[in-house]
Amino acid sequence: MKKHLDEETRKSIENSLERGLFPQWVLTDPDIYNIEMEQIFLRTWQLLGHESEIREPGQYVTRWIVNDPVLLVRNGGGEIKAFLNSCTHRGVHLCTADAGKKKSFTCPYHGWSYNLDGDLIGIVAGDKIYGEEMDKKDWGLRPIPRVEVYKGLIFANLDPQAMPLEEFLGEFRWYLDIMLGRSDGGMEVRGVPQRWVVHANWKMVSENFVDPYHVQTSHRSTVELGMSPEDPLYASYGHGVACNHGHGICVITSSPKSKARPVKYQGLPQEMWPMFERNLTKEQLEVFEKVKVLVGTCFPNMSFNCPLHGNEGHLYNYFNVRVWRPLGPDKVEVISWFLIDQSAPEQYKEDAYKGYIGSFGPSGTLEQDDTEIWARVVQASKGFMVRDKSLNYNNFSNYLMGYDHVAPDETFPGPGVAYSTNYVDFMTRGYHDYWFEMLTKE
Repeated sequence: MKKHLDEETRKSIENSLERGLFPQWVLTDPDIYNIEMEQIFLRTWQLLGHESEIREPGQYVTRWIVNDPVLLVRNGGGEIKAFLNSCTHRGVHLCTADAGKKKSFTCPYHGWSYNLDGDLIGIVAGDKIYGEEMDKKDWGLRPIPRVEVYKGLIFANLDPQAMPLEEFLGEFRWYLDIMLGRSDGGMEVRGVPQRWVVHANWKMVSENFVDPYHVQTSHRSTVELGMSPEDPLYASYGHGVACNHGHGICVITSSPKSKARPVKYQGLPQEMWPMFERNLTKEQLEVFEKVKVLVGTCFPNMSFNCPLHGNEGHLYNYFNVRVWRPLGPDKVEVISWFLIDQSAPEQYKEDAYKGYIGSFGPSGTLEQDDTEIWARVVQASKGFMVRDKSLNYNNFSNYLMGYDHVAPDETFPGPGVAYSTNYVDFMTRGYHDYWFEMLTKE
């Protein structure tokens, strides 16, 4: 399995990035994919879930970091633990349920059992088979090297030497705080994460969430149904922000020419507003007060959408976060969570959840628009003309939007490099640049 780029390929990709382009063949190339698994997914922070999914001792969920199964559990002392979900006896996948509550975990193969701290506590006929030579302390579940929590989101990293999570999130934290830290008690997960498989490349779907340019065309049906404005620039208003470490966010607002009554704080109930003003800084409030949609990607494969949904008198906001788990160069499993403020009224939570289900997830109208397009991209990226590296064909994708005529907006109050329109490719190009940096890192 190829683990490093050859010099010719490295130079070819580097030259294309410097020109504001991206090689289309990279999306479906198996060698690139194998290198990504070694260079990126072994070294970056991966979202596993949220604290509210495992509130009580014994509660657990099972997740994946690409092909590594993970058992995420809250132990008897209330601590969050994450283990490789594999029995240390013969390696069988230990717990196959998505979620539950237990005092211990027993392997279905030979009956070895483990407690909530991952300790081996039971071996069938152990004394007769192993005698006194085997020390159970040596055969506990293997802990995931790094586990850290930010604003309730639980992340893991397979690299013991990785930079701390907060350092990795960097400038991006300022924006996450607007969504996750605005209200007392933070966020909570409602329902269970939806999961489905689509034919797409993990990079392409990640960058899709810093690409509002597609909204007017891909989601044209919402315009025709009166759910979205006719204005072809409506997703462009606001600021696109490129943050360090490849993260990016689109802060979408109303048209400055709009005559509609402005909606404050994404339509969240007015009784919650004092919390926002107490928990956020003046600069964060300045952004949050006017924003309609916050949508973005945390490198490498965590994307989110914090929208304003509904119509006048029935407006709802929530935080939808998803992980794009690679299953191959042209296939991903989507894991999508619905989160909402714990302090929001119960009826508001329920109505917002119904709105989320109707728009996103495998049965959602917007999701179906996207998944069809993603599949068509990978279908068109496998042929000879696209994959020919001799440059006989123009086999690059265009990321030149705003390249030479849009300057940073120095007046924007948030961190990162902000541009006064979302119809720019700076966020995606920043994502590609960091991808290449990780891909070629020693």
